[in-house]
Amino acid sequence: MTINKHVIKSTLVGALGGLLFGFDTAVIAGTTSSLTRVYSLSPKELGITVSIALIGTVIGSLVTGGIGQKYGGRNVLRFMAALYIFSALGCAFAWSWPVLLLARFLGGLGIGGSSVLGPVYIAELAPAKLRGRLVGTFQINIVVGILLAYLSNFLITLLHLGATEWRWEFGVAAVPAVLFFFLLFGVPESARWLATKQRTSESLDVLRLMGSANAEEELAVISESIQAEHATKSQPVFRMIYMRPIMLAILIGLFNQLSGINAILYYLNDIFAYAGFSKVSGNIQAVAVGAMNLAATLVGMAMIDRVGRKKLLLFGAVGMAFCLAGVAAIFTTHTHLSLLVWLLMAYIAFFATSQGAVIWVYIGEIFPNSVRSKGQGIGCSAHWIMNAILSFGFPVIVQRFSHATPFVLFASMMAVQFVVVFILFPETKGISLEDLQKKLGMA
Repeated sequence: MTINKHVIKSTLVGALGGLLFGFDTAVIAGTTSSLTRVYSLSPKELGITVSIALIGTVIGSLVTGGIGQKYGGRNVLRFMAALYIFSALGCAFAWSWPVLLLARFLGGLGIGGSSVLGPVYIAELAPAKLRGRLVGTFQINIVVGILLAYLSNFLITLLHLGATEWRWEFGVAAVPAVLFFFLLFGVPESARWLATKQRTSESLDVLRLMGSANAEEELAVISESIQAEHATKSQPVFRMIYMRPIMLAILIGLFNQLSGINAILYYLNDIFAYAGFSKVSGNIQAVAVGAMNLAATLVGMAMIDRVGRKKLLLFGAVGMAFCLAGVAAIFTTHTHLSLLVWLLMAYIAFFATSQGAVIWVYIGEIFPNSVRSKGQGIGCSAHWIMNAILSFGFPVIVQRFSHATPFVLFASMMAVQFVVVFILFPETKGISLEDLQKKLGMA
């Protein structure tokens, strides 16, 4: 199979779900102060407003895989696009706090669903030799979406829309969501899903459309793979033989969020406001942080197979710990405020080249084929649940203790991560999946 325009188009459309994922994740940063004022939110209620989307994300990521298998990834992605549209417009026109919460929850369902279905849809259509890079476009689009959210917030601020500014910041997400919805009508369902439904002729047509050199032979391989999966589908993941990879998946998912990454992204404008920056200035700083996130993500993806997963995690833990400690020192002493944006940009660079690049690759490598999807679900659930906890807790901790306290916690967790990774995490670079199973005691 060679890459052609149909593969490229399907990849870009599937990856657009990642852009909406990133945009909906970060756009809240520009609205928190306005929401607090308009709805008279306490720190606890602000935490609920931010974290309610994460609750939707956990639910969406847990249930959407089975729905996608039943109805087709492309078809269910259309529903996710509709959720994004309803969420954007619901937030923009929210006439009460409960309505805003409902709209945020629907957006979270869309994020969770697209985070599962988007990469799978791309992987099932991509040529084997380019699968890693093409699936990687989903992660890149998430980071692009985060940057666009910060940039959109900044540009809307320049329009001086007054009391409706936060509504526009939410509502603009409806534009790419509508585009995503209609573009999904112009791409095919995956050949693999069609084969699971015994729609053989349609599956062959898609394989040929994607440029398969021998569609019949490739369909036979797909059919064999599906039969093998059916044979192991009922195999449970919670067995003693899988305890080590389960532990590693949970740990990397937890530490990914204990670095503070999403809490910082969600409350980035508030963090700059705490330090005394104006709204416009804070938005500019957020754009700079988002741009660094994108650049460092590209670097991390280029380095992961050269440097190795474990070394990147160790390197990132040290760098993030120092940066986070520096931010805590700024808030403790109330001095050197001009260094805040530089420390946060350096922190993002260390995160994106380590945790951001490694987590999903690592979880996908440490489980055998028979339970890989279930193992990924465990790591993903740990990641999103901790994300929701920290997103809720960030403003509460700031109110009860100090602005420095969350950063002290995050820096400490990165020090703990260094020790845990150094002692417990095996390197997986350059090791076949079969040899890795032996290394982890599963074969």
